Amino acid sequence: MKTYKVESFQLDHTQVEAPYIRVADQKHFVQEGEVRSEFVVSKFDIRFTQPNVEFLATATIHSLEHLLAENIRTYSDHVIDVSPMGCRTGFYVILQGAYTVEEVYELLTTTLRDVVEAKEVPACNEVQCGNYRDHDLEAAKKEAIRFLSHSKEFLQTFIRIT
Repeated sequence: MKTYKVESFQLDHTQVEAPYIRVADQKHFVQEGEVRSEFVVSKFDIRFTQPNVEFLATATIHSLEHLLAENIRTYSDHVIDVSPMGCRTGFYVILQGAYTVEEVYELLTTTLRDVVEAKEVPACNEVQCGNYRDHDLEAAKKEAIRFLSHSKEFLQTFIRIT
């Protein structure tokens, strides 16, 4: 099989078991100057559905994106981005700092509890969203509940034992 530069293209999607949380990448940066500074950026693969088996509907993943992106920032000032995967099986969460799966689990589950309690999708209007008609709050809540129904240990054990 051809090798690619994109980390997720290196992942054998047939050997994972969703849902899960995994460190997709950590980049260590050093900036030289009058004062030398170092920082880390961590990227997490937050997988909601089994790759190549089930997918989040576009309205569902769109609503989850809005809800996660807004609410996760209540609990962390280190969030750089929350982005849906093009395959519609989950999200990437990018944070400033060297985070662990355990820390992201706590951050994500706290945020997903907010999703379950949400009364509306944030920024769901034509001024703040480029496709504001394509949302499904109730489906987003159901996916949040489904993700939360798995234990911390299960979410961290994502490679099938064969």
